[in-house]
Amino acid sequence: MEAKMVGQPKHEQSIASSFLGQGRSSRAHASGATDDTELGRKIIATHESNERGFDVKPVLAVIDVIFNRASDDIFKFSQGPITQWDIVVAEEKVVDLPTRVISAISLEMYSKCSAGVDVHNIVLEILRLVKHYSWEVKVALVLVSLMITFGKFRLVVQQYTTNPLPKAIALLKQLPEILEHLHDLKPTLDALFTLIGEIIDTTKELVELYELPEVIAVDANVPTVVYWSIRSIVVASTQMFALTGSLPIDLLTESWELSSLAHKLNNIKTLHLVELIERCLKVMQEKRDEEAFRELERIFTTPHLDNTRALATLFHYKDGQPALYDCYIKRKVATDELSNKTVALFITDLDFNLQRGQEYKILERMYQQKKHSPTKMESQYEIVWVPILDNWDEDKLNLFETLQKQMEWHSIDHPSVVSTVVKRYIKEKWNFKKKPMLVVIDKQGAIVHHDAINMICIWGSTAYPFTFNREKLLWEEMSWSVDLLIDNLEPNLNAWIQEGKHICLYGGEDMEWISDFTIAAKKVAREAGINLEMVYVGKTQTKEKLVTTIIDTIQKENLSRTLDRNLISYFWLRLMKMLDSKRQLTKFDSTRYDHILEGITVILSYDSSDYSKGRWAVMSKDIGEMVRGKGTHMLKALTEHRVWKPRQQEIGFVPALDEYLKEYVQPLEPHHCTSLVLPSSAALPDVMKCCDCGRLMETYTLFRCCLE
Repeated sequence: MEAKMVGQPKHEQSIASSFLGQGRSSRAHASGATDDTELGRKIIATHESNERGFDVKPVLAVIDVIFNRASDDIFKFSQGPITQWDIVVAEEKVVDLPTRVISAISLEMYSKCSAGVDVHNIVLEILRLVKHYSWEVKVALVLVSLMITFGKFRLVVQQYTTNPLPKAIALLKQLPEILEHLHDLKPTLDALFTLIGEIIDTTKELVELYELPEVIAVDANVPTVVYWSIRSIVVASTQMFALTGSLPIDLLTESWELSSLAHKLNNIKTLHLVELIERCLKVMQEKRDEEAFRELERIFTTPHLDNTRALATLFHYKDGQPALYDCYIKRKVATDELSNKTVALFITDLDFNLQRGQEYKILERMYQQKKHSPTKMESQYEIVWVPILDNWDEDKLNLFETLQKQMEWHSIDHPSVVSTVVKRYIKEKWNFKKKPMLVVIDKQGAIVHHDAINMICIWGSTAYPFTFNREKLLWEEMSWSVDLLIDNLEPNLNAWIQEGKHICLYGGEDMEWISDFTIAAKKVAREAGINLEMVYVGKTQTKEKLVTTIIDTIQKENLSRTLDRNLISYFWLRLMKMLDSKRQLTKFDSTRYDHILEGITVILSYDSSDYSKGRWAVMSKDIGEMVRGKGTHMLKALTEHRVWKPRQQEIGFVPALDEYLKEYVQPLEPHHCTSLVLPSSAALPDVMKCCDCGRLMETYTLFRCCLE
């Protein structure tokens, strides 16, 4: 049995063709209706107010049950599991529907379709019937009238062969012949089912739009969406009238025409509803994100009793699960378990190297000391690793889990506990870019240091409680001395100072100069009658093989002591962190001369200079006496010791060496070329003065690969 219009009465042909704008008389209507401005004007003219409305979602739940809960072969529906919509129906939570309006809509569609009225005019008449309802309710009411007929038909289809009641109804409506040939109509029925599905989806999108708490504006195209939704319902209703015997079966529309209408409705829905909803949701999300961002600012600038709220705002799962992970005991922990503790957030990306990253090693060593002495005051803190990436994929998640397993402190349990807003806050307010940083939150939830990594690399556990004020206080207790430079890297340092020995630190990678300098220094020490200890501290960015060769040569020839090769890189990192720390502090007091900052900068300049090949040395006695100089200058001054030896007997060895360098060696140098190479992660100064002549240095960009 095929769906044809051959042999139809004249008025019936016009009814069928008008549904999709076919036929001579309807084509003019179609061209007029597709004009957006004219169509929109006509639709809006039928709308008087939004005063009538109700919660449409329960109604849609019932419609979903009618549409999806069946088992007949014709539509190939599956019972499936019980859904929330089934529960709504079972509990009879549907609101009281305006049944008179729904009956009027059904009557309007049936009578006008029977009379061959153009579908466009039917839609406008229906819109007048629902003129006092809001836009989404208009469509829902018309859809209800369709689904009642649709549901009755499906009950008959499912049960007329087994249940006497549906069979009796089918006989009275003269349906047996139609029901026996449903399989022949399958293409048309499939297309009809697809069209009804699109109508339901479009109605849901309309409901979602008007459920938004803040709609940007009623889009000018919404009335057009309503029009095409109701037009599609009229077309589908006519098909149901034909299938249920209320209209001749020959009025069934071709399947391709129904598919075309479904496709058109889908395009209208996507273009005018889905995109509008997405824009609304985006604006709403941006507003929520901005409010969350401001809330973070308020939290970290407002005093609290403890840090619970601050940590819970930074890290949380949406389902309320513990957001942190204790890497040592291998279990999830809640943020409130860190209450009343200083919390240091170790913020990194995933590129930092656990094997060679010095900051990580220093932090790890300090944390191990804390675990060995958990009751000490300086042990009352916790470290939480917070990796920050814009995009996570499976490989990065696997790397995250691998790194997490190698740690002993706390970590976020999963990257998802750090929201987009928190990541933005960390980047914008805490200035996280790529290098590891340590943001410290005190017991009251206040930020007491935006990056304590420098002070921890310099002072270790002594830096507790890792506040900015503590960093300033520690620097106030420091002086420019050999003790500051080498600290506890040389285990004999304190004994040497107490014994009144002279101490020399030197660096570079020129083995010939190292040999000449150490031999000259020992000779001068004997001539001057001083007890001298010398320690080689290497050079930054020196290849490991070269450092090993130099250290082996120094030890074999008994030229001097050397730092352990594993501590050489830490020595230079510590100097760089001192420079970072000092420069951060001088931002707040740029008018004050800083003797320590100058000394650190000069040594780093000596080490960076290609002209001097990184050769340099400092001589020191006690805490207050220290002289520094380029390697060539120091060697020249030592070889000319006989010239300034009388002055040494008057003012001392170190002051006399300093005086001779400044008055007789450095001024005679015909040329100098000084550079200072700083890592891109350092606190880069706006200007830098030359350590030799005091002129402002030029700025260059250097790209260096440090792999062997």
